Amino acid sequence: MNGNLILDGHKLLWHKERVEALLAGERVAPITIDCALTRKCTYKCVYCYGQLQANDEKRMTKDVIYRFLDDAAEIGVKAISFVSDGESTCSPHLYDAILRGRANGLDMALGTNGYLLKDDRIEDILPALTYLRFNISAADPKRYAEIHGCRESCYQKIIGTIKKCVEIKKKNHLTVTIGLQMVLLPRFADQIIPLAKLGQVLGVDYLVIKHCSDDENHALGIDYAKYAGLTYILKFAEAHSTANYLVKAKWSKILSNGKRRYSRCYGPPLITQFSGSGLVAPCGMLFNEKYKKYHIGNIAEMSFKQIWKSDRYWEVMRLIASEKFDARTMCGSLCLQHKVNEYLWDLKNGDAVLADPGGEPPQHINFI
Repeated sequence: MNGNLILDGHKLLWHKERVEALLAGERVAPITIDCALTRKCTYKCVYCYGQLQANDEKRMTKDVIYRFLDDAAEIGVKAISFVSDGESTCSPHLYDAILRGRANGLDMALGTNGYLLKDDRIEDILPALTYLRFNISAADPKRYAEIHGCRESCYQKIIGTIKKCVEIKKKNHLTVTIGLQMVLLPRFADQIIPLAKLGQVLGVDYLVIKHCSDDENHALGIDYAKYAGLTYILKFAEAHSTANYLVKAKWSKILSNGKRRYSRCYGPPLITQFSGSGLVAPCGMLFNEKYKKYHIGNIAEMSFKQIWKSDRYWEVMRLIASEKFDARTMCGSLCLQHKVNEYLWDLKNGDAVLADPGGEPPQHINFI
């Protein structure tokens, strides 16, 4: 079942009409929006990029969230993932938001550390989710506490919640994908194989092992050259895959040395990010207050539909796609839009074609 699950790539070929409209200069709605419902978090993960994204926080009330979800559906957004610079389980409106988005016809997803995820609400939200992803970078309670900046007891709660989700999915024959995500720093190598084994024991659908992003000033101190030395152990981890369980390393980013081969940023009109503060910016790399020249608006102050229709929205999108912006030096490394940016860069430069992909469509098709 996991053969058509793309964890290291993009799905733009299945959205040909919208890509063509963007390339023709039309004002298109995003296919996917990644956002958080708050900037709060229960953990202090050692690799957290969220600490580099501080900006002026507004109150994300239920009315604000509902208005955003209604606007998104109206203008043609296809999918919303509650994955950004905050832990959305800290919002009291998370469960209602998932159900409202799904009722609007949006594909909905949640990425979470799982600590505040209420076990008695899992059965309510799982049928409304396309995927549920748990961020977990260790399979040992002590290492888990060290890496995630929490108590060791948190680990047992998380494991219990993951088991509950898998149990409900199987019992109710749900299509939701339940996965684990490891944010890998070279010093976490001892946890790669234990996590690969843990995912199989828990019965989740996949474990994805990804790089850690850093800003243009290397504030987190990530040494990308050290990832190459983990190739053997990552391939050994992938060998734990079965017919019903996929272990996948994001090779294209892990082995990229933290470098981009494109200078302009074309992806955000198709895959946009919002901060948990309500801030609308092209991407998470530009949330911080020091990037104010790229900030577009705030959904707590103005409806997303108005923001999207505004000249300001498209001025910023054109700016980061122009010669005035260099993605190699003016923002952080290996962003959410990276694979989409690579492909659009190749399309623009005649090194790729927007061909019919053929075959069976991939899972999570609207999370590009």
